[in-house]
Amino acid sequence: MSELASKKCVPCKGTTSLSPKEASMNLSSLPGWKLSDGRIEREFLFKSYPAGLDFAYAVGKLAEEQDHHPDITIGWRRIKLVFTTHVINGLSMNDFIMAAKSQLEFEKRSPH
Repeated sequence: MSELASKKCVPCKGTTSLSPKEASMNLSSLPGWKLSDGRIEREFLFKSYPAGLDFAYAVGKLAEEQDHHPDITIGWRRIKLVFTTHVINGLSMNDFIMAAKSQLEFEKRSPH
């Protein structure tokens, strides 16, 4: 996962989406993430509502830096992230890079 998280997102216009096999291979390094209908998603649980908001804000800042944005659903003590690459109507490496960066952000905030 840290290898994916160390990469930078790149423009995807004019590229093709990853094959199901490529998507599954990348997904294997992301614990708790699910592949669903051309997107990857995960729900993160928190001890408090403000902790979830802080995480959502941190992911939003990462998304701006990388110019690759998730759909974020905020609920009571939970945040759901969904990544897909709209310009290619499927999954790109950017989705997995941002999922890995989001995962690391969550792990920094969660006691082990």
